[in-house]
Amino acid sequence: MARTSDSSSGAGAGIPSGGASAAAAPAAVRHVPEHIHRRRWAILAVLMLSLLIVVLDNSILNVAMKTIATPAPTGLGASQSQLEWAINSYTLVFAGLLFTAGLLGDRLGRKKVLLTGLVIFGLGSVLAAVSASPGQLITFRAVMGLGGALVMPATLAILMNVFERDEQPKAIGIWAGGVGLAIAIGPIAGGLLLDHFWWGSVFLVNVPIVLIALTAMMILVPDSRDPRPGRLDPVGVLLSVVGLVLLVYGIIKGGQLADFTDPQVLGTVLGGLLVLTGFVLYEKRIDHPSIDIGYFRKPAFSAAVAAIALVFFALMGVTFFMVFYIQSVRGFTPLQAGLLLLPLAAAQMIFAPRARHVVDRFGARAVCTVGMLLVAATMSGFLTLDIRTPIWVLEVLFFVQGTGMAHIMPPVTVSIMQSLPREKAGSGSALNNTFRQVGGTLGVAVLGSLLSTSYRNGIQGTLDAVPGLPPGARQAAGESIEATLGVAEKLGPAGRQLAAAADDAFVHAMHVTALGSAGVALVGALVVGLFLPGRAAGRPAGPARETPRETSPAGRP
Repeated sequence: MARTSDSSSGAGAGIPSGGASAAAAPAAVRHVPEHIHRRRWAILAVLMLSLLIVVLDNSILNVAMKTIATPAPTGLGASQSQLEWAINSYTLVFAGLLFTAGLLGDRLGRKKVLLTGLVIFGLGSVLAAVSASPGQLITFRAVMGLGGALVMPATLAILMNVFERDEQPKAIGIWAGGVGLAIAIGPIAGGLLLDHFWWGSVFLVNVPIVLIALTAMMILVPDSRDPRPGRLDPVGVLLSVVGLVLLVYGIIKGGQLADFTDPQVLGTVLGGLLVLTGFVLYEKRIDHPSIDIGYFRKPAFSAAVAAIALVFFALMGVTFFMVFYIQSVRGFTPLQAGLLLLPLAAAQMIFAPRARHVVDRFGARAVCTVGMLLVAATMSGFLTLDIRTPIWVLEVLFFVQGTGMAHIMPPVTVSIMQSLPREKAGSGSALNNTFRQVGGTLGVAVLGSLLSTSYRNGIQGTLDAVPGLPPGARQAAGESIEATLGVAEKLGPAGRQLAAAADDAFVHAMHVTALGSAGVALVGALVVGLFLPGRAAGRPAGPARETPRETSPAGRP
């Protein structure tokens, strides 16, 4: 089995010799062994397959939420809160362990960690598919989150170790385009499965993909790790896990309660921030830190991670309400909803692999700023949507939004990954994904809370006017548009007015939320416009430290 270490010399890696070629040799030095370099694109395809599993699962679940909310035997009869936890249990474990998973990959071997993550993810998918209650689904989604946390950082870390620096932007662009592919396949596959099978099929579909990925991984992908990982940092690892879990849990709870001033929410969030502050201070003090805090002193690095958090804050909050707009308000089926998301995915697939060319010409600052402004413009464009808007308007907005995303994610990911030395690729990838997950979770919680509050205020007057509706049912019906439509359906012809009011109230709440998302995207445009490097700085990442490489037959230093 092929194995590569993160430190080797260019010897035997295709360095020219003799005459003028010898003089130019330093520019041709390779940090990747020749036998791995030759199959780098096949390795990237396998890594994208692993990435596909994680992203596809979440995009499928978004389409399946309405079905899971319906009573048995069609669904599980999950409440709005249980639906949120089906998503959030995954997010809580995933975000809480991402950084630790990246460190494990650097220390133990990224291939080993990736294979382990795929196995856990596959087992969690089987268990989630046969869940008999919302509680079981929430638990097994957490298991899937553990698997996803092990998979996600390893894919990007391995990519950084099988591609030379000059090809890394192209590879990362293709890697980011793979996210667009998953966004496209997920909802469509979910819609097809829900049209022909039971709701659990949206999880069971992961299993054959996991098996294919495991087989290809063992054959093609080399292992890599930090050749000098230093001493263990158990205190730092523990602080990072506790801090992230507390922070993410507090954010999620605040979104569920629609009240971020609740003592439980404030206590948990502040506790998480306090622990993470302790983590930073501790890492600065010790001589064997899990992460060099000094990287955050680089404006380009800090701006890149902030951009990831902000863009996913805006995007995830909008994605959450858009599923209900398409299915509940506009009446499209899950399959049709998946097809309607195609422009968003297609734009990412088309433009993400080519974003490096635009960055080479105009610089990361200009490209990412325009990308953020495009995202903000599409969020504002959602204000034009109502219950009768031609659906092509939504399709155009999705395509423009995908175009903006495709010109943000590759440059900022390159900026983060090339700011760190190659041997720390696992922890760099983990930081990239941690900020993305925390930003996305915060977006769902804060913007979801804004959506719920706006909707509740808009529908409450109509619910109060419904004769004979018990107070408990009235309160439950005001939680979400699905709950309101459920009550309206039971009222028969008399419920038509309530259903129409629910649509109007949801559209208004969606407009308020979209406006908030646009504001966040504008903040992101300001951050990248001020701090990312411009055209004069060359590549978006700036210089990275490369370590001389020494290999042995076993690939160990």
